[in-house]
Amino acid sequence: MKIEQTELVAKITGPGSVNRTDERFAVHGTDLGILWDAGDGRVFALFGDTFGEGWGGDGGGPNTADWRSNVLGFSRTRDLSQGLLLDGFIPRQDGTAAQVIPRDRRRDEVTVIPNTGIAVNGVQYAQYMSVRQWGPPGTWQTNYGGLAVSTDGGVTWDKPHGSRWINRAERDDPFQMGAFARDGDHVYLFGTTNGRHGDAYLARVQATGIMDAQAYEYFTGNGWTYDEFAAAPVLPGPVGELSVAYNVHLGRWLAMHLDDPGGAILLHTADRLEGPWSPGEVAVPGAQYPGLYGGYLHPWALDGPDVYYLMSQWGPYNVFLMRSRLAPG
Repeated sequence: MKIEQTELVAKITGPGSVNRTDERFAVHGTDLGILWDAGDGRVFALFGDTFGEGWGGDGGGPNTADWRSNVLGFSRTRDLSQGLLLDGFIPRQDGTAAQVIPRDRRRDEVTVIPNTGIAVNGVQYAQYMSVRQWGPPGTWQTNYGGLAVSTDGGVTWDKPHGSRWINRAERDDPFQMGAFARDGDHVYLFGTTNGRHGDAYLARVQATGIMDAQAYEYFTGNGWTYDEFAAAPVLPGPVGELSVAYNVHLGRWLAMHLDDPGGAILLHTADRLEGPWSPGEVAVPGAQYPGLYGGYLHPWALDGPDVYYLMSQWGPYNVFLMRSRLAPG
């Protein structure tokens, strides 16, 4: 696989965006935009820390600017050539975007950041990280990585205690930031340690057991084990903001992620989720888009030579739809 061309299609969030999210939904600044097929004719777009009136216009914060840890938009747009049009967000009483995955105010939890989502049999699942402390750029500490579940179309979400990978002081747990994929009867979960600099590991579970953290098996390189610390890297780091999807056009799996501090969004391919994965090819260079991160593949753009995905930039602190043309080779 080679990338023949990459271009910015449209600004998706914030002032001047195709969705005018600042005027319509009190989303002035936000990031991520994790995409998955909700199974009901919509694609969900789950964003990270979000700010409204009073946002500074450069980077995240201040928290007094109508801060929400996450907000959930949705789209029915099939033609992405002019942008990803958002039909709405899960709303607050005033119709603007609500925080959906709750923050636990009883623990040392700075924020709750989503990493990936999937729909299974009409139920929505999101993997998130409970952030304990932000560190220098590209580093942070988590309390745990967990799964949230919604049975009412994304309106309300629960965070069960049995759906968590605890991050202990003596050892970083390798499933703090995740990326879902579905293959057959299994749901697969890629994971990394907290921050953007670790390797990616692979777990799997029968789809019916997705919320039971004890039911997951971990790939060792030769087989599967129930010990997550025996997992072997399947994608060498640094891996940040990973997104995985099957591309029908190429007949291969795609893995897109940030290379930090390399300063680029990379794309890998593989015949199997276990790998081996190809070396990363630069999809978006940081020199052209300073402060870039993310790279979340659109699930309805995987059957042709063009793939679409959402990219964030820290300076504008908003989200953009990108398009890359892929060719075999």
